[in-house]
Amino acid sequence: MASKVSSNELGDAYATIGFSLKLAQQALRTHMDTALQQIGLTTPQYAVLTFLEVEPGASNAELARRAFVTPQTMQGILVSLERAGFIKRTPHPEHGRIQTTELTANGRAALKAASGIVFEVEKRLRDAAAPLDPKTVVAMLCRFADALR
Repeated sequence: MASKVSSNELGDAYATIGFSLKLAQQALRTHMDTALQQIGLTTPQYAVLTFLEVEPGASNAELARRAFVTPQTMQGILVSLERAGFIKRTPHPEHGRIQTTELTANGRAALKAASGIVFEVEKRLRDAAAPLDPKTVVAMLCRFADALR
């Protein structure tokens, strides 16, 4: 039987790794959404464009997994990106219900602009991590994720 850990044993309940990770994630998402808004994108939309550059023709399910959203949410994201002219969707040649998604020229231009914004955000994070090596920070965060899977 697992024992419960009281907040007294952890000290300040808000000074935990989990709470701090959530705080950092929320700050990152808010900052990214605000910064990307200037080019008409959200963070999940940027994630979709980024993945489509690497995997043209990806399915909605693959895109949802990569953007950490549900398939239903991904459908809304794709509709918005298609209306904006950033992607085009076509029926899969072999599977009638599956649509493939690809970047348009406008999508590639938006991705290029967004990548510059994201580079600056990443630079701020790397600077904040100093004096730690960013690779060490990434490895530690990945170990956290693995420990909870």
